[in-house]
Amino acid sequence: MAWSGDKEGCGGRSRRKYHHGNLREALIEAALDLIGTKGPAGFTFAEAARSAGVSAAAPYRHFRDRDELLADVARQGFERFEQFLANAWNDGRPDARSAVGHLGKAYLAFARTEPAYFSAMFEANISLDDHPELRKAGDRAFEIVRKAAEALSATLPSRPPPLMLALHIWTFAHGIASLFARGDSGRRSLPMTPEDLLEAAMLVYLEGLGQPPG
Repeated sequence: MAWSGDKEGCGGRSRRKYHHGNLREALIEAALDLIGTKGPAGFTFAEAARSAGVSAAAPYRHFRDRDELLADVARQGFERFEQFLANAWNDGRPDARSAVGHLGKAYLAFARTEPAYFSAMFEANISLDDHPELRKAGDRAFEIVRKAAEALSATLPSRPPPLMLALHIWTFAHGIASLFARGDSGRRSLPMTPEDLLEAAMLVYLEGLGQPPG
């Protein structure tokens, strides 16, 4: 596959033009560029084709419509996200509480470094019923958070239900990532970093569950 890259992409991504080879990947790259500049709802299927340097009919070789293209982008994003989280969790080393902290920071880092994927994953309004592979990819990413919550729960005096704990961890990280950790110009200015904010939120939450500070 040959590409020409003029660096006009958003979020550190270079804009690429398709010459020959893997059309599917070219369209995904084009969609990521467009999501970075216009958001997941801000472009048409034809624009994705034009951005990839192919005819308006060419995308139909691989994707039924724009939603199917976005679903594939989101699926790919969740697969990357899963690896991000798995590396951060590191099988709970050195201990569950520290590893959960690393997991939360990885969530924020993914949102900040991969804003186009993050938008496709959580803001594209894609039906999971229509795209079961996307649902499975999202479930695999959440499973890492659930396992982390299970290990953390076992260390807490109150033994909170792991699923509840997982949902709370996910909510804290996702809320802060959505509001503050993404690299867009509209983000709020805070007197503390998103990472410090997440750490403080988790500290207060865990103390409420009976975990002594430290």
